[in-house]
Amino acid sequence: MRLTKVMVLAAGLGTRLMPLTGDISKPMVPIVNRPVMEHIIRLLARTGFEDVIVNLHYLPEAIVEHFGSGEKWGLNISYSREERLLGTAGGVKKCEYFFGGETFVVVSGDALTDVNILEMLEFHRKRNALATIMATEVKETSRYGVILADENGAVKGFQEKPPDAEALSNIANSGIYVFEPEILEMIPPTQPYDFGSELFPRLVREAQPLYAWRHSYYWNDVGSIDEYQRGNFDALEGRVNVEIPGVEVANGVWVGSNTRIDRDVLLTPPVCIGDRCVIERGARLIGPVIVGPDTKVREGAVLYKGIKWGKGYIGRDVSIFESIVGAESHIGDGATLLEGAVLGSRCVVRDGIVIDPSVKIMPGTVVEKEDGRQMS
Repeated sequence: MRLTKVMVLAAGLGTRLMPLTGDISKPMVPIVNRPVMEHIIRLLARTGFEDVIVNLHYLPEAIVEHFGSGEKWGLNISYSREERLLGTAGGVKKCEYFFGGETFVVVSGDALTDVNILEMLEFHRKRNALATIMATEVKETSRYGVILADENGAVKGFQEKPPDAEALSNIANSGIYVFEPEILEMIPPTQPYDFGSELFPRLVREAQPLYAWRHSYYWNDVGSIDEYQRGNFDALEGRVNVEIPGVEVANGVWVGSNTRIDRDVLLTPPVCIGDRCVIERGARLIGPVIVGPDTKVREGAVLYKGIKWGKGYIGRDVSIFESIVGAESHIGDGATLLEGAVLGSRCVVRDGIVIDPSVKIMPGTVVEKEDGRQMS
């Protein structure tokens, strides 16, 4: 099968992941110490795609700096910058020149999946479809736009985030599409236009050949803090086929290069520790736990089911329970983060402070009072 060109959508704001996305775009949030979009790029490379274009809007330079020309992954990556957001379909229309009048694929750059896109392409071509939507079975229909399709996959309609009791379907639009080039004629130029709310309903109204491809692969939209955490832990626990960085020094324990782990450190898998970290004696990492590169974890600290982004400091006798800590944050000696707490990047938690459950703290905040709510 001749492979097509691919567009990766990476222009979104990622507001549902605040405070983690306060100064980083959603495609760059790390899943097991790699940007979620890098897992998509690696998937495309493994599949055999070569030519990729990425649209950009929010904090674009970090994406360009990380992925560059794509040579590292054997890809040719180019970029389309949007001064104002053009929507999912509008962004694709802007890149019409890239597709060369042939079948093409569009992939969300901020979801986690190990789907076989070649199977989707085969499904699309066998049905002579104009457009094919990847459809995933979901438990909570109220979080997604769901698809109404017949036994052959022909799409008959949509429901937008229906309550579970009112849902007519449990398959959700999963943000991966295959299109024939004629679809571009249906998208207005130079203005915002959306696949889900505008283009796809039009295709249904006009009885165009729009299909839904159901699959059994892993998919996570990383659309909330809970889903972000679940995606990390699923990757660690082998529920999604991604490459975990580092060397697996013991079953379920990955350690990066130039990392020092002292004696008497307890590592209960699954655990992933990034490059250039220091884990001092007496520290306990009880998985699933992810520690980003260039992090220092002092003696006696306990990390239980937590995620620590790269750079920063975890002080002596700190306790972090089921929480997420952003990059370059400093957690003072004896501080405690309770279940569901989320700290953005560059936060400082003073010695001995207790952060209450489910508190969310914006990037660059200094937390000084014991209840974890007073910020300055």
